[in-house]
Amino acid sequence: MNRLLLNCDIGESFGSWTMGLDAEVMPFIDCANVACGFHAGDPGIMRKTVSLAVSHGVQIGAHPAYQDLVGFGRRSMAYSAQELQDILHYQIGALDGICQAQGARVSYVKPHGAMYNDMMANPAQLRAVIQAIAAYDRSLPLMLMATRDNAAAQQIGDEYGVTLWFEAFADRAYDRAGRLVSRQLPGAVHHDGETIVAQALTIARGGDLTASDGSALRLHADTLCVHGDNASSMAAVQRIREALNQLSAP
Repeated sequence: MNRLLLNCDIGESFGSWTMGLDAEVMPFIDCANVACGFHAGDPGIMRKTVSLAVSHGVQIGAHPAYQDLVGFGRRSMAYSAQELQDILHYQIGALDGICQAQGARVSYVKPHGAMYNDMMANPAQLRAVIQAIAAYDRSLPLMLMATRDNAAAQQIGDEYGVTLWFEAFADRAYDRAGRLVSRQLPGAVHHDGETIVAQALTIARGGDLTASDGSALRLHADTLCVHGDNASSMAAVQRIREALNQLSAP
């Protein structure tokens, strides 16, 4: 079994407004998806988050978004392919510069919110995102959603020579196609710690989840997204880390 990397969206405070338990979650994750200023974060927050990641040996990923601070990047916006690539280069470059000043580097990219969901629903937009990464640094993997069938996305990644890291979620419900159930629907987000840990382990073992229609769903994932924004989710993150360590132990 390949080791499942734990990733977390992080660095999403802004100015004097604080969001998330970044210092508490960092010791338990492998990859930190750092907000790049368009949906959250600012230069000072980015610097502090990078420093925290470096001190814990955590990989730093750019977490770019649509330019939408008010909507936290969760609202779809109309961008041309060129405009999308421009805002990706702007955000990745900003975080990369802050990383270099601390002897680190951006090591992958994970789009945020509506950008992430839109690229999964629109192959042309996914292509534009992958093109942007290939133009910036072809060695940077792109983190994107694992679905029932990853083949179409993988084909585009292969075309541009960009590595894809497929991501699953421990605390979200899935539909038959392996897409996330809308947050507007009941049961879309799991809040029970036992359920979250059990789903994480099922994904890690390559087992079947139960989709929203009752069908069996198997996700082939490289990384698992966890959230550490409150005490209960932090407890789940720690339990997932411990369980995955036990699975990968010789």
